[in-house]
Amino acid sequence: MEESADFWQDNVNAANVQKRKSLLEGLLRKYSTASEPLDEAEVYLELAREEEAPEYELEIVAHLDRAYELLEDLEVAVVLSDDNDIKPAFVTINAGAGGTESQDWADMLLRMYLRYCELQGWNAEIVDITAGDEAGIKGATVTVEGDYAYGYLKAEIGIHRLVRISPYDAAARRHTSFASVFVFPQADDSIEIDIDEKDLRIDVYRASGAGGQKVNKTSSAVRITHLPTNIVVQCQNERSQMRNKEVAFKVLRSRLMELELDKQDAEKKETESTKMRIDFGSQIRSYVLAPYRLVKDHRTKHEVGNAQAVLDGHIHSFIKTFLLSGKEMEAGRPRG
Repeated sequence: MEESADFWQDNVNAANVQKRKSLLEGLLRKYSTASEPLDEAEVYLELAREEEAPEYELEIVAHLDRAYELLEDLEVAVVLSDDNDIKPAFVTINAGAGGTESQDWADMLLRMYLRYCELQGWNAEIVDITAGDEAGIKGATVTVEGDYAYGYLKAEIGIHRLVRISPYDAAARRHTSFASVFVFPQADDSIEIDIDEKDLRIDVYRASGAGGQKVNKTSSAVRITHLPTNIVVQCQNERSQMRNKEVAFKVLRSRLMELELDKQDAEKKETESTKMRIDFGSQIRSYVLAPYRLVKDHRTKHEVGNAQAVLDGHIHSFIKTFLLSGKEMEAGRPRG
């Protein structure tokens, strides 16, 4: 009983253990769920043998396909064994060179990830967004909470390339645009991150939404610059300056945690040194909308012909294929 009392006195450790317990219980449920279509397929197989009815073949195949899909999901969950994989995530999207074209593409990616989070049953919230000059966005940061949010979304780190007939080109020419995606886990209270106030520059300003419209008449948006590392974070999503400051500090702690983890692991390259140029030759995935429609991941060669479905958030097959390929293990913890 004393051990139990001590356990609950450490709130952070207790919360982490409870979280791990919940995730392990989820794995057991996934296993049980994956077994169900196999049992159904066996029933139809027996019926087909007894009644000599070949029409049951479609039912058998459908249940086996479903079982295979569920077992893949289970395998991915087992692969996500890093301590950071279970954590919530921050997703940062930045437009590449190319003005309106790349800014519109960054906005399309933002929508794609928000839809993916919705399909996963995760909670996603935009904490910062910078509108494009004419359309789209220059950049945005989204916080994502859900089981294994970072573990799954880390597969998206890299440069994303779009090829399409530009809606902004009067001559209807084909354009290529680039945007970068970076994902990092949210820091938790179990990791000590010391932030000296004298190392910070805190600015407040008026928030504005997409297209330049004002979302707040007061200076509630907050930008924090960590002078020793030159890390800049900002938040304008909340109406309260105090709440924006709290969220910005949360993002800063997570960024500093990433730097600390890099220092602790000499075999992994530091975050800034592995950032790829947002340009030709460095993309992880291409989204082609003209002259044909195809989305292809250059790391795994996985491709999907229904490009619109992908842009509507159906990217789980790309994430799953990447995680099961083991490529993230070959390269170490993915870096943006």
